[in-house]
Amino acid sequence: MSSLYNLPIEGAEFQNFCGGNLGGEHESCVEVGAIPGATSVFALRDNKPGGAGIELRFTKAELDDFARGWVKKQGLAL
Repeated sequence: MSSLYNLPIEGAEFQNFCGGNLGGEHESCVEVGAIPGATSVFALRDNKPGGAGIELRFTKAELDDFARGWVKKQGLAL
């Protein structure tokens, strides 16, 4: 697979996953969106001003592995 960062992101629709702040206009969110035209490739970005324009890209398999590891390490239950 070519670099995930070579894929165009235009048209991606992002979903917010928020929490850990007081809410309102300063709520901290991680935004996740599927990259259009790619199979199982996603971009993650921070909604805070300091993170504007910075994104990370992962395959579905990479995100799934991260999620499983995070849940286990934190002792969370789904």
